Amino acid sequence: MTLLAPPPAAPTAPPADLEARAPRRPLSPEKISAGLTLIVIAGLAVGALIDLNITFAGVADSMANAQNFFARVGGLRFPEPAELLHLTVLTVGLVLTGTLLAAVLSVPIAYLAASNTTPNSTARGIARFIGVFTRALPDVVLAMVFVLMFSLGTLPGILAIGIHSIGMISKMFADAIEQIDEGPRLAVRAAGGTKLQEFTAGILPQVLPSWVATVLHRNDINLRGSVVLGYVGVAGLGLEMSHAFKSLNYGLGLGIALVIFVLCVAMEIISSAVRVAMLGEKDAGRGVFVKLFRRRSGRRARRQLHGPTFESIEQAAHRPWTVTRVRNTIAGWIAVAVVVASVIVSDIVWSDFLTFWAKVPAVLASFWPPNFGSYGFETIALAMFDTIRIALAATLITFVLSLIIGSLAARNVAPNAGVQGGFRMLLVIIRGIPELILAIVLIIITGLGPQAGTIALAIGGIGLLGKLIADSFEEVPRGPERALAATGATRLQMYAGATLPQGSRALIGHTFYMLDTNVRAATLLGIVGGGGVGYYLLNAGQGSNYQLVGSIVIMILVTVLAVEGLAMWMRKVFR
Repeated sequence: MTLLAPPPAAPTAPPADLEARAPRRPLSPEKISAGLTLIVIAGLAVGALIDLNITFAGVADSMANAQNFFARVGGLRFPEPAELLHLTVLTVGLVLTGTLLAAVLSVPIAYLAASNTTPNSTARGIARFIGVFTRALPDVVLAMVFVLMFSLGTLPGILAIGIHSIGMISKMFADAIEQIDEGPRLAVRAAGGTKLQEFTAGILPQVLPSWVATVLHRNDINLRGSVVLGYVGVAGLGLEMSHAFKSLNYGLGLGIALVIFVLCVAMEIISSAVRVAMLGEKDAGRGVFVKLFRRRSGRRARRQLHGPTFESIEQAAHRPWTVTRVRNTIAGWIAVAVVVASVIVSDIVWSDFLTFWAKVPAVLASFWPPNFGSYGFETIALAMFDTIRIALAATLITFVLSLIIGSLAARNVAPNAGVQGGFRMLLVIIRGIPELILAIVLIIITGLGPQAGTIALAIGGIGLLGKLIADSFEEVPRGPERALAATGATRLQMYAGATLPQGSRALIGHTFYMLDTNVRAATLLGIVGGGGVGYYLLNAGQGSNYQLVGSIVIMILVTVLAVEGLAMWMRKVFR
């Protein structure tokens, strides 16, 4: 019996249609589920926008009300120069001290949370939980608790800012540790180094740029967020502004709001200068002010390109005091002096740390058991639902406007450098306005309700989401854009066929980050009358109904964690 090999199959001719030959991405059930979830969320956002009755006609009416309002205000007023200087220094001091506290506490938490440095999975799980929990807990709630434990002043604000910021800084720091080159760390271990030496010599130098950038970014966020802490008794510009608005002194309130806006822009300029000086041109980011300082740094770097070289390690260890070295040393000492001055001007009552321990059991007991009081579960649940609707509607508006503004701010999409620079500057200006101040002004103009909170969140979010979209579009590979350009495609066709599809994954991730942020921010806006559960939270806190505060905090935590879990799943699926 003879076995014959089957005849070779005749080669099949490739399809003539170019579209049929194009490679197709496989569709997994998980991606289909995620896509359907996106459609449902978009539908809910559109429904929320309709329910909240936010229309162009309503916005036009508000513009007319705004003219009448500013005519009644008459003009901006400011506190006396000495008092204004004191309040400004106090606000900056407590924000810097709180951010510094978070930066220090984040180091051990990040070390335990990183997969390559944690001693075991239990320690990693606990550290990750601390990060998620502190990130989900609103800083204003922490401030309420600390106001009960400590004296009124800056200390409750410092602790609230510090603990709330641990979540973001420790997460970014842990992610950076997991991405290090293990070579230097293993070399220190092979030489007999301790765990501390492994961290200080093998890990810290690699992650320091990321840590510095995250801390500076968090400091900018904390300065904008410090306004709301004034509404629960934390000293500073926020407290004075809340007193002014509550007493219907709108001129003074708006004057302080302008000072806070200028302070936010000034802090961003300083942060940009520090990032360029400490991190160099590559890791400093892409902001307008970063580019300005980068050009100067670039010219200086080119002048120093052929600087002194060292023939031995001994010679390098005794470097001469060049202009650059003197400048960096002075900058370092100035940074230390600023930190020390921030702690001093915060006027911390240190004896509170000895006496507050006796108050902890009673304060914690006052929050338990959770109770919805005379409002009942239905009222609070509806208010929480309103908060979610505000966040969804605001995110939808932000997404649409940010996609337009962010695209025109991208170097590879904008028609020319002037348009790109103009839209970049617009994003900086919007980002400098704290959402809370915007909400207060809109509430004064349009009245209490969710419309003002939604519009404030939507406008405030454009600064962040627009910047993220612009940066993402500038980072897409240029190959597909050049291929379309070679076929004679217009700029719009290049954008629709190459830039937007490549940036869509980042777009989804950034939008969910915006939704996550808006859910927390919508809670805070309710405190100033922007609708939602924040209104009941403030009333419960001021009425010492801490069992209701505990119930609302649990609802906020569950909502925030659910949104964060959804966002993590989306980022994983569309990665």
